[in-house]
Amino acid sequence: MAEITASMIKDLRERTGAGMSDCKKALVETEGDADKAIEYLRKKGLAAAAKKAGRVASEGTIASYLHGGGRIGVMVEVNCETDFVGKSEDFLGFARNVAMQICATSPQWVAREDVPASVIERERAVLLERAKQSGKPEAVIGKVVDGQLNKWMTEVCLLDQIYVKDPEGKKTISVLLAELVGKIGENIKIRRFTRFEVGEGLEKKKDDFAAEVMAQAGLS
Repeated sequence: MAEITASMIKDLRERTGAGMSDCKKALVETEGDADKAIEYLRKKGLAAAAKKAGRVASEGTIASYLHGGGRIGVMVEVNCETDFVGKSEDFLGFARNVAMQICATSPQWVAREDVPASVIERERAVLLERAKQSGKPEAVIGKVVDGQLNKWMTEVCLLDQIYVKDPEGKKTISVLLAELVGKIGENIKIRRFTRFEVGEGLEKKKDDFAAEVMAQAGLS
């Protein structure tokens, strides 16, 4: 078994924000493999989040984000269980990052269960018609449409989106949230958000807002 050193534990803690004992256990379980240890801690965070999901979260904050000199504005409500956590830097930082995510990616709903059934059926009908017109075999059309509908969900639902600041481009907002729950030890929920954009709904030049927001934040 690989030797687990203090520097390895420290490095993992800095990369994940997890406690020292959790980092040590993760490294032991994964025989010193840092990447596998990170994944281990992520899964642990997801499990912790599931256990806390039913607890009342009525404290929290409303975070805001402005982009392009006020051209795009976002307000998002993020809830937690206690006022103490609601004022913590970890929690407030998460809320700010979520606001920036919304600004950059323009989701329409927080979670899949928020999407109205009528909207899902309308989107499915559009995708089905496209699949039929493409000439795909009848036997595979159903699976093709299901796959495309799932991809659409990952674009319009905030929790399913890839976190724009994740350097690996793999972590979703739901995983980011679960990691924070595991670290803080309270139920945390993204309740609702509003995104305003000057000239929204009017004909205008299309921009890559995700890249632009990241550049303004010094992350590109």
